[in-house]
Amino acid sequence: MSEFSNVTVTKMANVYFAGKVTSRKVSFADGSFKTLGIMLPGDYEFGTEKAEVMEIMQGSMKVLLAEAKDWQTITAGESFDVPANSKFKLIVEELADYCCSYID
Repeated sequence: MSEFSNVTVTKMANVYFAGKVTSRKVSFADGSFKTLGIMLPGDYEFGTEKAEVMEIMQGSMKVLLAEAKDWQTITAGESFDVPANSKFKLIVEELADYCCSYID
């Protein structure tokens, strides 16, 4: 899906890691939401409450999920699943454009 229709976008960005990661919330009529964002090069660790699907629109990153032993490389057009109530690490070597979907 390259665009969303009939949504509400929160104007104020979520800003993390001194501005190196930003996102904006996109809310749907059914109460679900996604975030659209940009990550600049860097090493990051995130925690989750809900399960997530991270879709990479542009760029690439290395991902280490909480229970994984090996890093995965995820590139544009690919996605990865993050379990609820977990942590994951990212190494971003080039600008990455992403869409995060939250799973109930």
